[in-house]
Amino acid sequence: MRLAGACEGTLACSTCHLIFEKDTFQKLDAISDEELDMLDLAYGLTETSRLGCQVCVKKSMDGLTVRVPMDVSDIRRQLEVGKQSKQ
Repeated sequence: MRLAGACEGTLACSTCHLIFEKDTFQKLDAISDEELDMLDLAYGLTETSRLGCQVCVKKSMDGLTVRVPMDVSDIRRQLEVGKQSKQ
């Protein structure tokens, strides 16, 4: 099972950006060049960042905790800022 972002797992965005603990990150399947390219566009990138849509969730991961970045690039945020400036 994979977590899908806005692009439904097609590696066309970075909305499913997750941050793993170092020991867990090292156990994940290899990262592709395409995923690395999309991660370059992600906010809050860390050494243990991955795109959730590219991580295969396995039974052995039960109980795993991951973090999401504090900041995101999201059109909804831009629209909200626009609304506030008009008031």
